[in-house]
Amino acid sequence: MRWGSNVDEGGTVSETTWLTQDSYDRLKAEYDHLVGEGRTEIADKIESAREEGDLKENGGYHAAREEQAKQEARIRQLDELLRGAQVGEAPADDGIVEPGMVVTATVGGEKMTFLLGSREVAGDTDLDVYSASSPLGTAILGHKTGETVEYKTPNGTTVKVKITKAKPFAG
Repeated sequence: MRWGSNVDEGGTVSETTWLTQDSYDRLKAEYDHLVGEGRTEIADKIESAREEGDLKENGGYHAAREEQAKQEARIRQLDELLRGAQVGEAPADDGIVEPGMVVTATVGGEKMTFLLGSREVAGDTDLDVYSASSPLGTAILGHKTGETVEYKTPNGTTVKVKITKAKPFAG
């Protein structure tokens, strides 16, 4: 599967995110929890804090409202991600760089190992994540182990990248 972009009816362009079925299921479960049980829990916290009296000086109420705002932002993020996701198997273990691959490369003289994809795919791992649409991601996408490519950084510097390994992310 390759990354692309979608254009909605309002003309907004959104990037398609490749997800394994496991990643999709994990994110869908989080979304379902947040829109159901999660909303109920936060509403209960707000109501309990409201019953404590003066809202101007009620730290518990303000903390619960802030938590609610963060939760609603996460719900919107997950909704957008899941609607635009391409669900499929992990990419082939053929050494060709594509979304869903853990890439080891020498970038500007420094050895790096990172996931080409999205933070959502990486889950709880400590891997650095680069989008396929980032300057680095765009430069290496479709290239294979052993190849050297170059890209320009936003400040105009040219950086050489030697791809030394590309393996499917095992999540």
